[in-house]
Amino acid sequence: MNGALARVENAAPPASPPAPPHDVAPVQPRTRPGADPLARIVFAALVLACFAAFLITQRLKHTPTAVQEFDLTPFFSPYPSGHVKEAAIGFKLEHAEAVTVTIIDSAGNTVATLVREHPVARYKTFSLRWNGRRGTARRFALTHSPHGLPILEPLNEGARAPAGEYRVRIELSHHSPVYSTASITLVAP
Repeated sequence: MNGALARVENAAPPASPPAPPHDVAPVQPRTRPGADPLARIVFAALVLACFAAFLITQRLKHTPTAVQEFDLTPFFSPYPSGHVKEAAIGFKLEHAEAVTVTIIDSAGNTVATLVREHPVARYKTFSLRWNGRRGTARRFALTHSPHGLPILEPLNEGARAPAGEYRVRIELSHHSPVYSTASITLVAP
């Protein structure tokens, strides 16, 4: 045991920590998070902005659109060999308005005007057909569905539109134009 004590006594004294260089600034003590009043104000503003955005989004989701329940024939072929010779178009309006219904191509160009400033009652399905021809309809035929609902058939007399995808644009008297999200595909024989 005396030998162990002698070794400890002969050991070198522990080294002291090195002195910091003279050109280094002393470390400031850390403040607790949220102690800065500006940070609190910015955080509160962000929380309020997120909450306001959530409320506005919910309101927009539950606000009815001007044009409701778009119904389109996805494919048609206006040729003698085609099974579906006309594209069926149907929709309802939130408010009674005069509408202009046009068919547009993928570049946004007007291909056919089916009706212009035609009065449509609110919440009643307005059904019409497109025969696949270009131009503005000058004459109309009124037919009825098997369920007795009226169907307006614009009689466009221009050349046949080329095969491709088309969309429906509805221009309302008191709203900006509404475009169908789905397209109508005119299929060549």
